[in-house]
Amino acid sequence: MKKLVTAGLVVLGIIFLALAVYYWVTPADKVPHIISNTISGYHPGDKAVNFKHGLAAIILAAGCGILAWFVSGSKSNDAGKPISPTGTPKQ
Repeated sequence: MKKLVTAGLVVLGIIFLALAVYYWVTPADKVPHIISNTISGYHPGDKAVNFKHGLAAIILAAGCGILAWFVSGSKSNDAGKPISPTGTPKQ
């Protein structure tokens, strides 16, 4: 389950990263209507790029990466201790 959540967060982070790049290279009037109708501040005929929307997507991508890192980490306090053949940490 932990691997599935981590993989989902990584995929979502990559999608947000791609969306940020798309926002920064595409003029606002060329953004598809499925995206532009759900975002406030869209002005038809605007030739500027959506820098703030790209920045928000980068922040979301970084958040997904940080969450994936924490989810994939060890939950025990015995991290780094050698494990005996019985599976318990050595003191």
